Amino acid sequence: MDTRRLHFLLELSRHGSMRAVADVLGTTTSTVSQQIAVLAKETGAPLLEPDGRRVRLTPAGRRLAEHAVTILAAVEAARADLDPHAEPVGTVRVAGFATAVRRSVLPAAAVLAERHPRVQLRISEYEPYEAFAALLADDIDLALTYDFDLAPEVVDPMITASPLWTARWSLAVPEADAADHGSTVQVFEAFRDHGWIVNSRNSADEDVILRLASTARFAPRVTHRADSLELVEDLIATGPAPHVGLLPADRSTKPGVVLLPLAGPEVRLRAFACTRRGREAWPPLALVLRLLVR
Repeated sequence: MDTRRLHFLLELSRHGSMRAVADVLGTTTSTVSQQIAVLAKETGAPLLEPDGRRVRLTPAGRRLAEHAVTILAAVEAARADLDPHAEPVGTVRVAGFATAVRRSVLPAAAVLAERHPRVQLRISEYEPYEAFAALLADDIDLALTYDFDLAPEVVDPMITASPLWTARWSLAVPEADAADHGSTVQVFEAFRDHGWIVNSRNSADEDVILRLASTARFAPRVTHRADSLELVEDLIATGPAPHVGLLPADRSTKPGVVLLPLAGPEVRLRAFACTRRGREAWPPLALVLRLLVR
């Protein structure tokens, strides 16, 4: 069985059409069809069946695609292990959210510059969904992503996620409305009539707000979407109507904004270092991962 053909099948299971697979792999639909047909002969089982004007994987095709994740990851690991003791050399492409870049990547970059100058970092600021897409497309080597413990992210099986750190978040409110309201649900209940600010490029904080508001038995009125935490503060402090939003609990806020603690339950952001399965053994990437998770 040619593992290259497994790659065609795996991409078909992920994208759902031969045209999409052809676009992703830079080939033609006829090539995709031919490779999967040969793979079916090699396995002795039908892998595709008609689905209207398209095709879909048979149960055997789906099972083989699941095996392909592990097989291809093992092939990647074997290639990386050919010279595991060599001095790391190469460029590691990193994409992640700004806080993780500042907190984790920049200190690692300083160590690399001093001790491993032949390993270079190429850094891009991406939101998690952008970083995951770039990782699966092999446009980057390392993705720094986040979710909240109350709304965990479902990670593609082709990706390995290593925990980095966690951080508590609070509810940012106008200073005039700040008071001790009790538990997290009681805090949310107290601000049910305020406008709510959520992230404009990622839904993680909005998912948490919706979940907690549902527990408090109301539907939050989302009025603003902002990626910048500074802009969230400005909207709370000077907005034309009362607004609230989630911010890191250890953040120093501007005048007019107060952070109310959330407890029972706490709201915690969780940061992860993510790689494609099997790639983490590549010496430059393994070195960077060690510096990030130590």
